[in-house]
Amino acid sequence: MDRRESFKAIVLGTVSSVLLLESCDSKTEEQVADVIKSPEASATYGRMPEEVARLKEITSKTFFTEEELATITLLADIIIPADDVSGSASDAEVPAFIEFIVKDKPEFQTPMRSGLKWLDIQCLNQYEKPFRDCSEKQQLDMVDAIAYPEQAAPEMKKGVAFFNLMRNLTATGFFTSEMGVKDLDYQGNRPNQWKGIPEEVLKQYKLAYTEKELKECITFDRTA
Repeated sequence: MDRRESFKAIVLGTVSSVLLLESCDSKTEEQVADVIKSPEASATYGRMPEEVARLKEITSKTFFTEEELATITLLADIIIPADDVSGSASDAEVPAFIEFIVKDKPEFQTPMRSGLKWLDIQCLNQYEKPFRDCSEKQQLDMVDAIAYPEQAAPEMKKGVAFFNLMRNLTATGFFTSEMGVKDLDYQGNRPNQWKGIPEEVLKQYKLAYTEKELKECITFDRTA
């Protein structure tokens, strides 16, 4: 799987920074620095009280068992392994992201838990051990059986649905992490210099800039 090129093509939405420091903020540079240094403070900085309360409620609970989280970590790293560009999904803390998401969106809890159970049952039937204890080849063979919907056997339908969800959550978690944003080479909003309509386009429509336009509106060297 050429996962980076595939996932980069489908990543949607905007990427925002963790902190938005407005010019009208009354905090001093020292106070802002203290916020950045404190994980707890940075997690709540700029949030409404109800958002902070919701965050504390979610993070105070644990949904997945250690065994389930181990399986999620293995699957996430199969979906997005480390390469020469960046680390793996688990390096980007994708398992923690998925743990957070299923608590924030409870509708994901049953599909994820039942999917993990289905996966272990399939591995127990075929290899006499749960997915997390299978060899790397056995794990990859099982993933291959559910990773491609059009090629999957009918009896793998539930596994296909689970893996689609797992893949979507993994891609979302990775490419909204700091590591994933760097992997995408996201540049953000930057000041730009418009270089005018290309010369070949102007010629195509038999147009040209006037000397006045060139002098007043286009100040760069168009031959550069």
